[in-house]
Order: sequence, then structure tokens, then C-alpha cells
Amino acid sequence: MTTQLTSAIASKFAALALDHLTREYPNKLTHSLAGPQDVQGPRALHPIFYGSYDWHSCVHGYWLVLRLIDRFPDLPEADRIIAVVEEHFTERNVAGERVYLDLPHNRGFERPYGWAWLLALAAQVQSMKLPQAQRWTQTIAPLTDTFVERFEEFLPKATYPLRVGTHFNMAFALALSLDFARQTSRDSLAGLIVETAKRWYLNDAGCQAWEPAGDEFLSPSLMEAELMHRVLQPTEFVEWFGRFLPDVARREPATLFLPATVTDRSDGKIAHLDGLNLSRAWCQRSIARALPDGDARVAVLREAADTHLGVALAHVAGDYMGEHWLATFALLALEA
Repeated sequence: MTTQLTSAIASKFAALALDHLTREYPNKLTHSLAGPQDVQGPRALHPIFYGSYDWHSCVHGYWLVLRLIDRFPDLPEADRIIAVVEEHFTERNVAGERVYLDLPHNRGFERPYGWAWLLALAAQVQSMKLPQAQRWTQTIAPLTDTFVERFEEFLPKATYPLRVGTHFNMAFALALSLDFARQTSRDSLAGLIVETAKRWYLNDAGCQAWEPAGDEFLSPSLMEAELMHRVLQPTEFVEWFGRFLPDVARREPATLFLPATVTDRSDGKIAHLDGLNLSRAWCQRSIARALPDGDARVAVLREAADTHLGVALAHVAGDYMGEHWLATFALLALEA
């Protein structure tokens, strides 16, 4: 199986995403109710991001399809993708999403994972050359601004990071958000993320990598390193990484080099482990690029990434519990 992104794979991923972006049910709402008026269905609550089983998966499903046609403008699915975005990225729909987000009891909705993916989507749209992209950027700007503001409010008071390998992982959220902030010249947010990452992670050393837990789709240890190579200067990162995971050249901790076993892909939590294999491959490839030529760890990490990809890519499609989100992480790994 290829471990590089091709137009054929891109077309497969795009078709998968188009099948679930506007599929309202089944749906797992993360929803707080302040009263009976809040008892509504997914599309009434979220006029744009009502599909893909949950809000954050719908957000990064849009990121996925737009990134794919940015890379491969001639994809057979390109016209359908543009049509779906045109239908959903409207001022009225954005206002509907904002109504939900602005309710006092929803200020923490989707923190931090959905926040970060919305910013990643905004960065993707802003970078595109499609003639519609500038208008889409302006249309979703109220959502973009909302999550910038919420990160800027939250990070200074967050004394501790969350290191779990699920949606609450802060290193993942900061990595995506830092990419957004730098690409869109949000210097205040970028500076805050760098400051926060150093405050949380700079002194970490001798990581034992007690993972994976049974429902993780992110490696807490590798995700932290993925963030820190964005935060630190190249020589600083090499030194930090040597302290953080000192035995990578010897393939230790061994768990980071052994793909997770997935026993039931119809179980949404167990299916997360396919995502772990894909996100590990992403981090392993990306960290290898951040190390100097000739570093013995480069080959070790690249081999591990290929092993994880070889195990996971065949399972991007097959059961909706994985199918509604895994292609996004497969793309991250293949692009890395």
C-alpha cells in the first residue's frame, strides 16, 4: 500500500467526506440545555456543522475536502465540494452557529479540539486560490474571531495542560491554532500559544509514554513533540527532543513503535485507535523532518510511520464510526 498522497486517494477521501458532511443522523450531540427551548435537532442547532456524526468532525470534514481540491483542483468531486460549501457557508448559517456559541452556557463548547479545527478550516479557506475563497473567508470570519477570542481568554488562566490522547489534548489544539495564527498574521494569538506551550512543556524530560489508552486517537507524547517543533527554534527543538524522548534511536519507549490493535471498528471508542495509528504516523514523519540530516532517529521515525500507515490506511472506510473522521488524519499523515 502506498504511503504517499495521490489523486486517486484524494478522490476516495473526498467521496467519503461528501457522503457524511450533510448526513444529519446518526448524530452525537455535545449539548448543554438551559431550558426546554434548547431541545432541538442537530441542523436546527448547527446550520453548517450538523453532519458527520458530531460538530468537530463536520468542521474538519470541510477542512479535508477543501484541502484536497486545493491540492488536486481537477478532482472529480471538486464541483460537488464547491456546491456544498456554497450552500452552507452563508451569512445566515454563520449567524445561526454564532447564536449557539454565544449562549452563556456554551462558552466552553468544543474546547479545545473543535476550536482548533475551526481555525484550521479558516486558515485553509484563506489560503486558497478559488475565486470563492475570499468571500468564504469573510463569511465565516465571525466564527473565526469567536474562537480566537476564546483561546486568548482561556489560555492565560489554564494553569495545566491536558495530556490525554483524546479531544481534550491541548498540544494538538495549540499546534493547529499556531499554524493558523502564523498563516493569518494573528501575532497576539501566536505569541500567546508559544508562551503557553513553553510554560506547559519546556521542562518535560524522560517521557515514559504510558500509552495508548483504550480510546485514544492522539499520542500524548508525540503530539507534544509535534507542537514543540513548531514552538522552538530548530536547534532548541533538537535539544529538547533529546531530553523529552532520549531513547528514540533505540526504538524506546517501545509502545511508540508498535501500532495499536483495533478489535472492533463498530465501537466508536475502540475505533479511535485507528486514528491513533494515523496521527502517530503524522507526528513521526513531521518530527523526522525537524531533525538534522544524518540523525539516526530520522530513519527510525520514518520506518515507524510507514508501519503505522500500513496498518491503518486500509480501515479509513468500512464502518461509520471511523468513516466519518479517519480520512482527515490519514491526510495529515500522508501529507507529512
